[in-house]
Amino acid sequence: MGILFMLLYFLIVALVIEISVIAFMLTGLEKEVARYQAVSMLTSTGFTTDESQLILDHPVRRRISMFLILFGAFSLAVIISAITNILSDDLRLNKLIMINGVLLVIFIAGKTPMTKKWLQHRFDYEMKKNLDLSELPIKEALFLNKDDIVTDISVEEHSHLCGLRVTQMTEQSRDINLLFIQRGEVNIRKELSEETIQAGDKLYLYGDKHEIEKLAKENESEKPH
Repeated sequence: MGILFMLLYFLIVALVIEISVIAFMLTGLEKEVARYQAVSMLTSTGFTTDESQLILDHPVRRRISMFLILFGAFSLAVIISAITNILSDDLRLNKLIMINGVLLVIFIAGKTPMTKKWLQHRFDYEMKKNLDLSELPIKEALFLNKDDIVTDISVEEHSHLCGLRVTQMTEQSRDINLLFIQRGEVNIRKELSEETIQAGDKLYLYGDKHEIEKLAKENESEKPH
């Protein structure tokens, strides 16, 4: 009876994970990322900083993650208790079977196109209601291709970039966009094309990784005298 109890409860955990994966996918996460994050939150392990921003910056995903974290803590207590009482007859198997049945129905319903469409509509509504522009995950907003990155470059005193106008640096042949220049305590965003790059500037860039790497090498090379 104890082994059956454990198997039924692990089935509940598996169904909760799969239902959460469906919910995460409906908010735009890829399946592999969604499953990894669901397992990570449920077990409180491996919740990576990079991908965790995709969860923390999204109001709907935050709610799903809170449920998974609480369910994971509750599950740990239940499993420890079950192991302690493994020989006990009072394991309430009928209730566990009912819970498995309900979760199985929810899981199957969540896979249907009609339910997915309804949930997606609800999630979109929650996004419009709760998500401020400042909360938009930068990875989802800007990383459109696998080679896209957002990074910064500090301009050295003898850098080849010193004295260049921004339009010269981000010429049309380059897939690079300058988001803003940090000059001391001032962030320059307006009329960037009119700016001339100075030593000590920190350039915040978005674009193709390989093009930005080339630009970084130019920054390291000394300006000819």
